[in-house]
Amino acid sequence: MRSNTIETLLAREQDAFIAGHPKSRALAHTGDEHYLYGAPSHWMRRWAGGFPLYAERARGASLWCVDGIEYVDFCLGDTGGMCGHAAPAVTAAVAAQMDRGATLLLPTQDAAWVGAELARRFRVPYWGFTTSATDANRAAIRIARMVSGRDVVLVFNGCYHGSVEEAHVGLSGGKMVMRSGVHPNAVDHARVSRVIEFNDRAALEVALAPRDVAVVLAEPCMTNYGMIEAQPGFLDALRELTRHTGTLLLIDETHTWSAGPGGYTLRDGLDPDFFVIGKAASGGVPVGLYGLSAPVAERLWDLAPREGTRPGARSSSHMGFGGTLAGSALQVAALRAVLAEVLTEEAFTRMTAHASHMAQRSRELVAAHGLPWCIAQSGARIEVMFSPSPPRNASEVARGRDPALESLFHLHLLNQGVLVTPFHGMLLVCPATTSAQVQRYLAVFGAFCALIAGCAARR
Repeated sequence: MRSNTIETLLAREQDAFIAGHPKSRALAHTGDEHYLYGAPSHWMRRWAGGFPLYAERARGASLWCVDGIEYVDFCLGDTGGMCGHAAPAVTAAVAAQMDRGATLLLPTQDAAWVGAELARRFRVPYWGFTTSATDANRAAIRIARMVSGRDVVLVFNGCYHGSVEEAHVGLSGGKMVMRSGVHPNAVDHARVSRVIEFNDRAALEVALAPRDVAVVLAEPCMTNYGMIEAQPGFLDALRELTRHTGTLLLIDETHTWSAGPGGYTLRDGLDPDFFVIGKAASGGVPVGLYGLSAPVAERLWDLAPREGTRPGARSSSHMGFGGTLAGSALQVAALRAVLAEVLTEEAFTRMTAHASHMAQRSRELVAAHGLPWCIAQSGARIEVMFSPSPPRNASEVARGRDPALESLFHLHLLNQGVLVTPFHGMLLVCPATTSAQVQRYLAVFGAFCALIAGCAARR
């Protein structure tokens, strides 16, 4: 009975979405003519409604579609827009650097400041640039294999580390399988990948016991299957067990930088061997960053000396990672603007205060309507999770999924002028988010809670 009611509401919202977005619908049809999956990226087709909004412009925490509708944007490019859209400091820095030259294969004066600030913020001393967090993870994996002499990469079920091949695995019935929708790519995952559940110390001990794991890729809070916080002591155990078995530890904060100015790594005193951030770091300019601890850097320099650029010395210029546009003048200029003027400590204080208010009021609304949902928060990020208690791992999330309810949530919010991350119920606050926009979301979410409570009452 409930499912049929949800489906009826979903059909109603679908009709309203189609009626309200004729220009986006027409453009979506033209996209099918020339794009493999109908849009420049196949991810753009994953919005509720059957076709994506086509954007006209965005500024701060607002976005306008081609049908002239303004949205409060809590998706923010799935974290890529954590600075807010068209942040003035980034726009000015990028425009000025474009006028001076975007990519030079030479460092600029900004590089010195950026390197020092990265080390200060994240407590990792040595850094390299790529053009995405995926490539930063790949670089770190290659380095880990170089210095350890091992091949296996351990990941957690439900993780997300970009398109890293070794991480395209999950668990089904306790056995490693390819992730949903990912086809094998001539990679022997049985040899190079290992996967366990997050928060499972016993499984971690077993997985590391053979001492063949080069590196563990970990998010300090998992965000791909919904926000899954580390249980008390788990991250400490992860660090302890990796050290005990000679395994390197990579902390990927591409999404979890929302926790604060230095992410979980600074906030909770984590001590990784590798550290990765990406899309949020440069206000829309493609960038990835990988940091190395001093001991790992020393091991790398033993194999590929820093002095390799001196005349007559062995070259260390390639090493299997990098890229012509990595570390470009444009990237560095954008990153300096972000770190110095946009994602500052003061900005994180405001962002976290907004998110805390959203989380608390959302919990009150859920409780007032008697709904079995929980609200997760990680600094400037919150998530509506349609389960009665916070999950401990991705399998628990999967067992509690309600696709129709999730689609209704997204489509209802879209029709009321609110964007949230299309892949699940995650919302991110940026420095430009206003109190009025927070209240707008809470009003829409309150109406959604009342709608669903009414469905339950009619069962």
